[in-house]
Amino acid sequence: MTRLKDKYVNEAVPALKEKFGYKNPMQVPKLVKVVINMGLGDCKDNSKLLEAAVNDMSIISGQHPIVTKAKKSVANFKVREGQSVGAKVTLRADRMYEFCDKLFNIALPRVRDFHGLNNHSFDGRGNYAFGIREQLIFPEIEYDKVEAVRGMDIMFVTTAQTDEEAHELLAQLGLPFER
Repeated sequence: MTRLKDKYVNEAVPALKEKFGYKNPMQVPKLVKVVINMGLGDCKDNSKLLEAAVNDMSIISGQHPIVTKAKKSVANFKVREGQSVGAKVTLRADRMYEFCDKLFNIALPRVRDFHGLNNHSFDGRGNYAFGIREQLIFPEIEYDKVEAVRGMDIMFVTTAQTDEEAHELLAQLGLPFER
């Protein structure tokens, strides 16, 4: 069992049961998946940059990303239907917990002037999303081999019914929120 999953089972579940008064253990919210998305609109013409970004994302997540294609042509953005415009990874089970552990304890503290994540980035259904400005905060990325600094969006999908439950779950797992 991964370290974060062990923390969830042994620390977070009892704390959530006590705080919200759950009678059934199946009512306790849990983390379902983590979706990592990287927009690569500037790479639409250069396949080498696209390949480097996909490689960086696969190193960070431990899973090969799906390259997303444009659904419609948009003349203002010079995008044609079917061009590669992004990459995404959906992590579940052990890979999800390993990624979250690395993100919470290693990567986020390396962000310059980091004071915690915004408490108001919940969607109303118990899911949380935030963005990272550069992939260099992850320890696996070799600084010298980076083609371009890229940001990414990270979304935590939970079974929580309310934002308060999701906030408490993520706080128990170790996600650093603003005070």
